[in-house]
Amino acid sequence: MNSPAPATAESVSFAFVQKLASELSAGKIDLPSFPDIAMRVRKVLQDEEVSPDKVTRVVGAEPALAARILQIANSAAVNSSGRKVTDLRMAVARIGFNLVRSTAISFAMSQLTRSAELKGLEKPLRELWQRSALVAAMCYVVAKRLTKVNPDIALLAGMLHGVGKLYILVRAAGMPQLFADPAAYQRIEQMWHANIAKAVLENWEISEEVVAAVHQQEDLEYSHEGTTDLIDVLLLSSLLVSYREHPESIELNLQGVKPASRMRVDVGGFKNLLVDSKAEIDALRSALA
Repeated sequence: MNSPAPATAESVSFAFVQKLASELSAGKIDLPSFPDIAMRVRKVLQDEEVSPDKVTRVVGAEPALAARILQIANSAAVNSSGRKVTDLRMAVARIGFNLVRSTAISFAMSQLTRSAELKGLEKPLRELWQRSALVAAMCYVVAKRLTKVNPDIALLAGMLHGVGKLYILVRAAGMPQLFADPAAYQRIEQMWHANIAKAVLENWEISEEVVAAVHQQEDLEYSHEGTTDLIDVLLLSSLLVSYREHPESIELNLQGVKPASRMRVDVGGFKNLLVDSKAEIDALRSALA
């Protein structure tokens, strides 16, 4: 009896894509292995009438998350008064529920890097988590300084923008052949992450505004009437993060980018934004990641 031929990287990739397609077509999907604390925070915040005391009790059950919320509440980006808070309830009240939600998601992503089930993926998980925190911080600054978009909602969209990539990465755990060809893996990621993110966030009952922004985060042709919206903020913030360390590339890479045009800021303005907001972005990124 002949032994089955060993799986090739190409056949493994094809099977993996079929699995992604099947999961997506089945409807709303969830993120495997995501820590419970993020789900508990998400569920308690689904109640629009929830009290700060109840949110504080849920958050306080995870001391490391509570410490991170205190850190954000006392960061330069949020604490304009300079008055330090040491009480968790006061910290929750200061930063608001959207920032609590974003912090819980960031904390959960950090915990994934320690998961035994995801051993060997620590580096890409950490890189994705850190980029998500940086994009979130950039979204907050861009929304606050250049638009009328709620900065806390913008930060949440930034924190969630990589959730589709996270899903693919977690699903790929235990399949080393997928990573043997980085270019092929990136093609899978590029093709699928936005639609998967939409399905995950709908399952989490995240607001339609955030779901739309994450789903269309790479659509540089996105066009609409009226003032700048959350999709514009996420699109532009992702680009600014990519060229943050190379400001000389900003002019070329923002040419024809509609969100940049809608904000009516020239290239010099964006460069100044990166310089002027560095401390604020660094403080938020540090607190989140």
